[in-house]
Amino acid sequence: MLKLQPLFIISFFALFLSANAAAQNAVIVNGKAIPKSQLDKLVEKTGKPDDPQVRDQAREMLITRELILQEADKRGVIQKEAVREQLEQARVGVLVGAVFEDYVEREGVTDADLKAAYENIKGQYAGKEYHVEHILVEKEADAKAIIAQLKAGANFGDIAKAKSKDPGSAKNGGDLGWVSDKALVPEFSKAMVQLKNNQTTDKPVKSQFGYHIIKMLDSRDAKAPSFDETKDQLKQMIMSDQNWQKEKFSEMMQKLRAKAKIQ
Repeated sequence: MLKLQPLFIISFFALFLSANAAAQNAVIVNGKAIPKSQLDKLVEKTGKPDDPQVRDQAREMLITRELILQEADKRGVIQKEAVREQLEQARVGVLVGAVFEDYVEREGVTDADLKAAYENIKGQYAGKEYHVEHILVEKEADAKAIIAQLKAGANFGDIAKAKSKDPGSAKNGGDLGWVSDKALVPEFSKAMVQLKNNQTTDKPVKSQFGYHIIKMLDSRDAKAPSFDETKDQLKQMIMSDQNWQKEKFSEMMQKLRAKAKIQ
């Protein structure tokens, strides 16, 4: 039986540990190892698909950052008073933002805020909504020719797929889905609301986009989504309002001062 020598065993495990450590690092810069976990986080923050090119770019960013940090240490710039003051200001700024963000998440948006916002958006759903199809062409003569074809029995959806210049609806046979008259250009809306179910405009409707042939499929009273359905969106909408942010920051500081012992 082959007997392994102690020195060989030690060398083998040293190589094994070295290879394993290398696999855990994204890169080593002047002897300083940058963990692969940092590279993974940076790639994730880019919001791009994780592929070799994105990883190479992220790796270069880590190298650049580490080289600057090492050079800053070598030159002793961190010891300069002006630099230390700027670093402290940056640190405080990050903490202020983090504390306020945590405050808002935990207690900043009240049920009263959410309900008030809901009442505001609920009013936007008043009135009717319409299920319509349309065909859009550039020339009035083309629109008139299509109307004649429809009156002769041609299929609206087939013509829309073949001739409509609206890329969003053409592939669906001109179907715009359920829409509000407020969401459309005035000329289109005015003609649309006058139609009955299964009725098509007998004249081209001109707008800034060209000439439309509109077909009404159905109409119904607009229904607002429930409070629970919109709760998360309402919270984000409120939190993004700058005036609300200022009021909440002032509120947070008042609470902190009220609990603090200031001499």
